[in-house]
Amino acid sequence: MESSERAGLVLRPFHGVRFAVDDLPAVTSPPYDLISPDDMRDLLARHANNVVRLILPGTGHYGEARALLSEWLTSGVLTTDDQPGLYVYEQSGPRLLQRGLIGALGVGSSSVLPHENVMPGPVADRLALMRATEANLEPIFLLYEGGGATSRLVDDVAAQRPPLADLQTADGIRHRLWAVTDPDEIVAVEGDLRDRQALIADGHHRYATYEALRGDHAEAGPWDYGLAFLVDSLAYPPELRAIHRVIPGLPLEEAAARAKGAWQVHEFASLDEALSELAAATGPAFVLAGEGAAHLLTDPDPMQLDHALPADHSTRWRSLDTAILTTFLFPKVWGIEDSEEAVLVVHHDPLAAVRLARQHSGTAVILNPLSTVDVLAVAAQGERVPRKSTSFGPKPRTGLVLRVFAAN
Repeated sequence: MESSERAGLVLRPFHGVRFAVDDLPAVTSPPYDLISPDDMRDLLARHANNVVRLILPGTGHYGEARALLSEWLTSGVLTTDDQPGLYVYEQSGPRLLQRGLIGALGVGSSSVLPHENVMPGPVADRLALMRATEANLEPIFLLYEGGGATSRLVDDVAAQRPPLADLQTADGIRHRLWAVTDPDEIVAVEGDLRDRQALIADGHHRYATYEALRGDHAEAGPWDYGLAFLVDSLAYPPELRAIHRVIPGLPLEEAAARAKGAWQVHEFASLDEALSELAAATGPAFVLAGEGAAHLLTDPDPMQLDHALPADHSTRWRSLDTAILTTFLFPKVWGIEDSEEAVLVVHHDPLAAVRLARQHSGTAVILNPLSTVDVLAVAAQGERVPRKSTSFGPKPRTGLVLRVFAAN
């Protein structure tokens, strides 16, 4: 098999593995890291073959995921496509249309640009699962500046060909999938992508897992590639949303009081009013919420901030809210390490973050989303933003197409 170490963006065809059940929506799921305990119970109850049984088997139960994957392949719950292909994937709904291409991404290329730091725990978890199942069970999400043959092919296929799968999930999103197996079309894609770069929009831990798995093997093989969904950001600009934090055990009033030595702290009786002021902020700003009044932090002390931020990072990196959060507010103001144990994360929903803070007698830290321009600029300089800084969307649905090493 061709090595993926060569320069350039490589997206190869593969033999896709897909569910062969009557109720396709009921066997799919959101990405693994967006599934709450309540979501998990709902997905498990929805269908005996929901893909969540593979992607979240529980710590120490990866062998069960391997056995279940084998059982579903043997019984015909999952079937392998006869021809290798690239897969056009479309998501559509109210005010939503995103199309892209799912394929086997060459791992280790300098053309794949991470922009976010990773934590060892999630990488170890996904690596254990991938080693056990010998499969890529869900794609990472990549963005590139296209406008070439790949983009034209994606739109032509979606407009003119009947899909392999056409389903609507409970969130009202319609998902359609097509296979591209024509050798000439595949060659055109490979040529178009060769000199391009792609930003990892979602799936940094899984991409780090791809790299670690590849490092397990001296010889070439299916581990040289990982499942990825590639979207032309010029044709389909992504949505970038915030990921909020919750500090268990840090009472809200204590968090606000300790911040007063380094920030301007404004109190609001209404959370909505505080969030409105946060959205209008032009500099670093955070809302603290939980039990009691909400507090808006603005205008950090410039001398304290400058001393806390690492001098070896760019000015743009130092201006990011998440950089200020993790290098100044957490360690210097509150004495907290930004770890998975000390800091919980909540995607998108500030009210969910506040509820979680109340459950843990803690403080929710509500953020504004970063700008796509800033994220791209930081990545282009070879820097990485702090963990859980970005949530690009819409994210691909898990369970529409899998990549099993034995078939590839």
